[in-house]
Amino acid sequence: MLAGKKIVPNPTSRLETAQSGERSLRLIVDKPAHGVKNAALDRVLGELDRLTNWENRPRGGMRVSLDCIRDLSERLGFPELYFRSIHVTGTKGKSSTCALIEASLKKAGFRVGRYSSPHVEHIGERMTIDGAPVEEALMAEVLESALDAFRTARRAATAGQDATWFDILTIAAFELFRRQGVEWAIVEAGLGGRLDSTNIVDSDIAIITNVELEHTEVLGDTRGKIAFEKAGIIKAGSVAVTPLTELDEAGATIAVKALEMGASLVVPAIPRDATIAERNALVVGAALDALGERGVWEKENAPYHRRVGSWLIDALAPEDARLPGRMERLDVAVETDAGVKTVPVVIDGAHVPFNLRAVLTDLRRDARLAGPFFTLISVAPDKDARGLLSVFLEEDADITLTRATVRSRDPLELARIADEIGLAHRLEADPLLAYKQALDEAAASGRWVLVTGSLYLAGIVPR
Repeated sequence: MLAGKKIVPNPTSRLETAQSGERSLRLIVDKPAHGVKNAALDRVLGELDRLTNWENRPRGGMRVSLDCIRDLSERLGFPELYFRSIHVTGTKGKSSTCALIEASLKKAGFRVGRYSSPHVEHIGERMTIDGAPVEEALMAEVLESALDAFRTARRAATAGQDATWFDILTIAAFELFRRQGVEWAIVEAGLGGRLDSTNIVDSDIAIITNVELEHTEVLGDTRGKIAFEKAGIIKAGSVAVTPLTELDEAGATIAVKALEMGASLVVPAIPRDATIAERNALVVGAALDALGERGVWEKENAPYHRRVGSWLIDALAPEDARLPGRMERLDVAVETDAGVKTVPVVIDGAHVPFNLRAVLTDLRRDARLAGPFFTLISVAPDKDARGLLSVFLEEDADITLTRATVRSRDPLELARIADEIGLAHRLEADPLLAYKQALDEAAASGRWVLVTGSLYLAGIVPR
């Protein structure tokens, strides 16, 4: 919360203030911001950033096997074999689902690691132990070990020589979990599932949160094809959990894969009017119940010694599982001529239309957020900009089109799409200036502000 403070640029954001008469901001194109302070980690990340970054490169192709990550794993002594795991994929909701499982198993007395992506404010968000980001010095150590494995593979000209940024970060996370004595790792797939770097874990539970059209140039142009890729995380004899029924195209594909793998299929019933948080809790609860049925008990030092299950999700669990940029709420104090006014702000990186609709539906349940609002939106090149902008045709929103990073869509391109669908809008390429303007106008009019469309945009908004 920023009570009593003026809104100023975040010094660790992807933007920096230019020295000029007018306050303006320019995009940094040469070095991504990871928000780190440790010199060793900064150096290692600098080397890592020079590798091909799968998250930011054109998505016109996909790896053909997991040989690369397996090579790195072998060179590090197969760290993924030292803990049990729950693997999570889906179009949206993966990170929140992972965080809720982490909080629940921590409550049961286990030492829990979580690997997720992308990060919003600090790269440490990608590797946590018992809900806390790993120490920067320790992250530097495991990343250096992973880079050593990569360098060795390159000298030997083996499969690991083609490692990407995500490959190295993934195997470093697994090495971290081994060194830290993690008992359960909650692993979020980066893209798809079947050929994702994370799919070397032999997971007890595979969770597929949902399936919608996204990354179609890589995963396929139908929900069934995308579901096939995501269902690739289901392991033989494991449990597959998804709210998608066999009457659904994607759900049917998942059911077939579970049958092929001899995996139990659990389909929790989700009420039509369930909020995003309620939906996540039902899916996680089903996964926890499945673990309990398979003989996983609380640790003996836990308050009660009983089978794990959905009972672990109490009123405190959602608070323990909160993540930046996912339905994140702030009360921002804004200075006006009439004094300091408090503006409600919601930051959510919803970047697919169905999720943005769900976010807005949930927010309307809050009386403070029921009225008209200001929206700040940036969209990545591989996202459905037309679909996202079309959602706002149904809303009483004053929309500003902006650009989170140089990799985001040009606001002029977004403006052309907005014109085509008849959506009123304004342009401000500088996201921090756009945010300040939205806050000022919201303070003057008694409205609220929504920052959405991109987790990168969520990451540069000052807290």
